Formats: sequence, C-alpha cells, structure tokens
Amino acid sequence: MKLGGFDISASALTTQRLRMDVISSNIANAETTRAGYVNGQFVPYRRKMVVVEPTQTPFRDMLNAQLDGSGAQGVRVTKIQDDQTPFKQVYNPSHPDADANGMVYMPNVDIAKEMVDMISASRSYEANVTALNASKAMFMKSLELGR
Repeated sequence: MKLGGFDISASALTTQRLRMDVISSNIANAETTRAGYVNGQFVPYRRKMVVVEPTQTPFRDMLNAQLDGSGAQGVRVTKIQDDQTPFKQVYNPSHPDADANGMVYMPNVDIAKEMVDMISASRSYEANVTALNASKAMFMKSLELGR
C-alpha cells in the first residue's frame, strides 16, 4: 500500500515547523548584542535562515520514481545558515557594548521581515495540514468502496 501523499505532507510539515522554530529564535534574539565571542570581542546574534530543497532533484530520478510506483516526493532541510548581511549600527553611548564612538552593533534581524516569514511558514503549514486531511479523506473513501 502506497502512502505517498502522507509522506509528502509529513516532510513539508516537518520543514515548516523547523522554519517557524528558526524564525522564533531570530525574533527572540533581535536585541542580543552578545551572542558569541570572536577575537576577544562579543559579536551580536546573526540571523539564521533555513535552506530547503526537494528530496529528489534530477528530472530523471523523478521520472523513474513515477514509473516504478515509488513517486513520493517531498522536501528536506539541507542546512541552517547564517545571514551574512551586515549588522545594524545604532548610536547609544550608554550601552555596555558601545565602541569609542558610541556605536553599538545590533543583530541583523528585521522584525518585519521575520513576521512576514512567520506568516508564510504558518500558512504553508496550514496548507499542508489541509492536503494531509484531504489525502486521509480520499484514503478512507477508498476503504469504504472496498466493503
């Protein structure tokens, strides 16, 4: 018995859940100026991003999988990488991490961007739950036909 639709939805649900976790971490650390220690100095938190790819990328593999009946595709997280955009500089001479000019390096996290990403991940999660429920309903209907 093939459950390809369930496998596809499960991989997508897992991926979107991880995306939401990483986005939550970014939001929680949006003001963290001491996330690490490099070359004798504290460095701010650097925004994290989830890199996602299909489980089978070459067309030949997808075609062969469809022909032999094992065509379940899906997605997987290949890595969580740091966003290399520069840190924000804020003038705040009273901050403990301010340099001699009163500038503080803040994380490269943009709350508005993170909220848009969170909404996107949440909607994708909801869409995959809907697809999973539709697959389950079709499966149940096919079992009823066999009675």
